[in-house]
Amino acid sequence: MKAAVMRAPNAPLSIEEVTISKPGPREVLVRLKAVGVCHSDVHFWDGAFPTEMPVILGHESAGIVEQVGSMVSAVKPGDHVVSILSPFCGTCEYCLTGHMSVCHTVNGEQFKRGPTEAPRLSIGKEKVSQFLNLSSFAEQILVHENTLCVIDNDMPMDRACLIGCGVITGVGSVFHAAKVEPGSTVAVLGCGGVGLSTINGAAIAGASRIIAVDLSDEKLAMAKKFGATDFVNPKNGDPVEQVKELTQGGVHYAFECVGLKLTAEQGYMMMRPRGVMTVIGMIPPGVNIEIPGIELLVTEKRLQGAVMGSNRFRIDFPRLVTLYQQGKLHLDDLVSDRIGLDGLTGALQNLKDNKGSVARQVVMFD
Repeated sequence: MKAAVMRAPNAPLSIEEVTISKPGPREVLVRLKAVGVCHSDVHFWDGAFPTEMPVILGHESAGIVEQVGSMVSAVKPGDHVVSILSPFCGTCEYCLTGHMSVCHTVNGEQFKRGPTEAPRLSIGKEKVSQFLNLSSFAEQILVHENTLCVIDNDMPMDRACLIGCGVITGVGSVFHAAKVEPGSTVAVLGCGGVGLSTINGAAIAGASRIIAVDLSDEKLAMAKKFGATDFVNPKNGDPVEQVKELTQGGVHYAFECVGLKLTAEQGYMMMRPRGVMTVIGMIPPGVNIEIPGIELLVTEKRLQGAVMGSNRFRIDFPRLVTLYQQGKLHLDDLVSDRIGLDGLTGALQNLKDNKGSVARQVVMFD
């Protein structure tokens, strides 16, 4: 199969012929139809987060099941599926208490092949690392069955793939992590793909005011399509004070969707007492968030994280598909461009440069 291989940080991805193994027990081979380019891929491509190379990046994918290994029960050949980077084992403490989104952080090894088994991906005798158990910048993926969710065959693949990361991260954080209440006020810091999905989720949840915060007027304009009611550009003054003025004291909920220390701290300070601040962006390793300790005590504000929208993806994905089909989830407006594998380096650079017109670029396969 053809795949975009990363051999060095910040270098162009090379389109190479990669050998993909046959499915083993509980493994599934999927022929991909569409893959979203996520800012999380950029963090690994530019070296902000370490990864073993050579590696095939990509993790926001949708396709059709081609072949299954023994013991697979969740999917069958011909199924249309969306992947996720947070597989679940189904038997650990986190899964059994309904917090399956963190299972992969403690049980990750059981979703990989063992050291004595043939690698899933290789080029000749060279092993190719599998990124986040997926490696979706390729024509096919070979994954554990608990990485996949079957969806309606009528769902367009170029929109279905977006559900697998950016959309579930944003919408899921609204519903599962923060539990936004109808009539409440929300601030979303960062209006990329995840931030726009968070805004969309807050609108579906019935928030009365949704304040979009971004340095790009282009992205703020896009945010209006997804349900934002107010717009704050930090270039026009202190964003904390702007939000407090709009809401007469602060919002009930804030979401950090950038991955920066500054925006995380600003989001916390934008809230009124008893507010809930949820960090969604990938803050780099070694970076600490600083907030006044007395604030935690006297205002009862809460600071929390949410990985992949605290999802229950086999329940959530079909529901998100239905919301799209009902016209409530605005996936069409998320797609900024459709490209081939050879356009991936440029797509990653667009996200790194923070181009205001870019929400989600999607790799399309025949």
